[in-house]
Amino acid sequence: MDEAARDPVAEAAARRPGHPALITGESVLTWSEVDRRVTAAARHIAQIVPPGGRVAIVLGTSVDFVVTYFGVLRAGRVAVPLNPAYSAAELDFAVADADAGLVVTEGLDLNREGSGGPLPGVATHDLAVLLYTSGTSGRPKGAMLTHAALAANHDQLDAIDPAVVGPDDVVLLTVPLFHAYGLNTGLGSVARHAATGVLVDRFDPGASLAVIADRGVSVVVGVPGMYSAWSRQPGVETALRSVRTAVCGAAPLSPDEMARFGAATGKSVLIGYGLTETAPVLTTTAVSDRGKPGSIGRPLPGVSLRLRSAAGQVLWEDGTISPEEDLAELDLSVEDVAGTDPGEIVVRGANLFSGYWPDGRGGPDADGWWATGDVAYADGDGDLHLVDRVDDLILVHGFNVYPAEIERVLAGHPGVAESAVVGVPDDEAGQRPHAFVVAAIDPPPTPAELQVYCAAHLARFKLPSVELVRELPHSATGKVRKRELKP
Repeated sequence: MDEAARDPVAEAAARRPGHPALITGESVLTWSEVDRRVTAAARHIAQIVPPGGRVAIVLGTSVDFVVTYFGVLRAGRVAVPLNPAYSAAELDFAVADADAGLVVTEGLDLNREGSGGPLPGVATHDLAVLLYTSGTSGRPKGAMLTHAALAANHDQLDAIDPAVVGPDDVVLLTVPLFHAYGLNTGLGSVARHAATGVLVDRFDPGASLAVIADRGVSVVVGVPGMYSAWSRQPGVETALRSVRTAVCGAAPLSPDEMARFGAATGKSVLIGYGLTETAPVLTTTAVSDRGKPGSIGRPLPGVSLRLRSAAGQVLWEDGTISPEEDLAELDLSVEDVAGTDPGEIVVRGANLFSGYWPDGRGGPDADGWWATGDVAYADGDGDLHLVDRVDDLILVHGFNVYPAEIERVLAGHPGVAESAVVGVPDDEAGQRPHAFVVAAIDPPPTPAELQVYCAAHLARFKLPSVELVRELPHSATGKVRKRELKP
């Protein structure tokens, strides 16, 4: 028989009933108060949605979201957090695909707290969350995460010494809660440790620094754009004085921006890598060299990770280079690195999803391994460096060209604020790289100037055509939506 799932809010309320749980604006809720509201929400939901039914949550980062989310889980139903900024068509697709029995767009009516019978038991391997993630098909897919998978990622994170989050921490929660990183790494860690979460729905550099200073925030769960914006704010060093740990995930933080933040604040940033399908963290610099530029660290305790070549050869596994692997010098804009060739990241662990909704397709294989679609290499120290997506690989005359390499070179030009490189068809070469560039200065550098700059840093077959654009399309966590870029 499957064991009962952990209820982190109930456990937090039992351990620290009077401890501050959630802070938003001037309001402070204790864990016992949150627990009471979650029970009321669970009973309300249980009367409307059958066991195992899906509940779409279309709310910003708020107490209402937290209460609704944990109420859905306590009721034995499945939470489907969705981006409130979705268009009507996007929302309609996700709600219909999940066959949601309830869509929550505002706070639930919890006046009938005592109504309803006992809540159902919830097992560890029951489905807890459907998180919609963009797929190569262009249609979002619902990644199925069980209660066990969510809890497993916390077990893995808790094995890090020193701990990233502890019970006495005050954690800034401004990464969207409909994203796996904000939901489980952020909110989930706060509940797991009965810590305190400071909810900020819309990120503003100056206002968020004031909140951090006023509330004594000690842990920041952030994305690259936050650290980039803060490093340019006056008084940032003083505002972040209380911060013990700064974590960055969801998208790569460039070495230049990491250095800028360090220079402005005197603080380092822990880099993490993961995916929605892995609940989400797989690797972190917290278990390797915490200050190495460009590194995503090493696997969490309890996560098995391989780098696998296109031919299926294991190049690296949990820190060991395959004896058959020829070491290569990689032209990847890092310092004289000798390590493995780039290979696809393949992982196994208790934190993995159960496949995509509704039939589990695309999940881990019979041995528990799942190919992430991301390409990385291990350097001579055994630290991992993310290269690109397998799907983003550009083949020029049969040679591999990684867009991220070209983007790193362009980032070194003082006239470039941001760039994104995609592959476009080419009659002669099969494909060629094309760069969309946002200028950092006015007048902007010309495409010809940028091509000359790239020619000094890249092999000829890697040189991109260049197109200047006003802005690039981004996701809520700062990733560039390359599928929307059309030359």
